[in-house]
Amino acid sequence: MTSDPTPPADPATPPARDEPRHASFAQAAGAVFWSFFGVRKGRDMREDAVKLKPQHVIVVGILSALIFVLALVALVRFITRGL
Repeated sequence: MTSDPTPPADPATPPARDEPRHASFAQAAGAVFWSFFGVRKGRDMREDAVKLKPQHVIVVGILSALIFVLALVALVRFITRGL
């Protein structure tokens, strides 16, 4: 009878795998910025789908939309001020 030098796998322990790296908040801001323009490479979009946290995208998207609307309001007020 030969003994196996490796112990049997523990069924409670999941197999080892590489954990996906999460994108930073700045990377989420960059992805949202480019999506506002509709310009994004397919490879980058697929990478973002894996790395980005939905919470970051939502927060950055809301803040970006708010800044965009406020900038438009300020621009309209500046232009119509002289009329």
